[in-house]
Amino acid sequence: MAIPFGATWGTLIERCEKLPADATLITPLASKRFRITDVQEQRIIIEDVDSGDSQPLQREQFEALAEHTREAIDGYELSRLPTQAEPYAAVLALHPRYVLDERENTLSELEEADESAVLDDAPHLSMTANADDQQDSEREEPEIDVYSDMLLLIDALEREDMSALESVETPVLVNLYTLLSDVQRNANDLRKDVADVLLERVGHDRPVHGQYGSVQQTTRRNRSLKGDEDVLTAFEGTGIDREQLLGVDRDKVEEALDVVSVAESDVYDVSESEYVRKAEVDEERKETRLQGLKDRLAVSDNPEADVLRQEVERLEQEIEELTEFSPGSTFGEQAESG
Repeated sequence: MAIPFGATWGTLIERCEKLPADATLITPLASKRFRITDVQEQRIIIEDVDSGDSQPLQREQFEALAEHTREAIDGYELSRLPTQAEPYAAVLALHPRYVLDERENTLSELEEADESAVLDDAPHLSMTANADDQQDSEREEPEIDVYSDMLLLIDALEREDMSALESVETPVLVNLYTLLSDVQRNANDLRKDVADVLLERVGHDRPVHGQYGSVQQTTRRNRSLKGDEDVLTAFEGTGIDREQLLGVDRDKVEEALDVVSVAESDVYDVSESEYVRKAEVDEERKETRLQGLKDRLAVSDNPEADVLRQEVERLEQEIEELTEFSPGSTFGEQAESG
């Protein structure tokens, strides 16, 4: 039985009222930033961060979007929304029963509200005002090995023609190989540290998205062969000749397990460990982010902008060289007129 929208609306209003005043939401397709400035009985008022324009989001249009989402088997396709209606999806996704999937570009309704959902983890919501601007203005050189190694490597890559390695002199190749090895080792160490922290925050149920990709928790199954005597004892009386297992060769044990009913746990010490794996990388988003930085720098008169411009150019090179991866509804019509 569908939950009356009145209850949904009440929860949504409560969520909006609990947001910090400087919380910024982002529309799912156009990536426009806006803030909630007022919550009223029948509407929610938002303000575009860049233009300052105000827009009322009406309750009845939220109800229409919720109905369309409920009827959509695989989630409501956000591409069906007119641009002016995108804020409705971003705001409705604050409700613990609705999920905004930026990879599939859909809005879905859960069978049960996810009360454990943390707003800070929502990819379309920033809890800090002007987060991007603050990060850009407060940039500091991190005191980690991989950063210095990468700067050296990027500088080396910019000086040579990487499309013709055969023509590069041996000392230069030695430098490149050394730097690549250092970057790989230190980046992997940092990656493991980041993964350990993410492991506490990422669940098995669904991926967590960032600007450039997503991660999800999965389970790796590990097996190690028990001692020789344990293995030989496990196969006693099964018809498997003891000599076949002497030395307890892993391949021989596997062959034996295929033909007799010996429990795997009698032969192997089996353990499971949790880890975070890379789900995907959004190269287009990375390029867009860099282009946005370049556009802002192009109109800046700040002397420090020259330094940042050079760093952006190096980052572009880094992405190219070092990256591993590479129905029309009534609601839509109402939103355009609202």
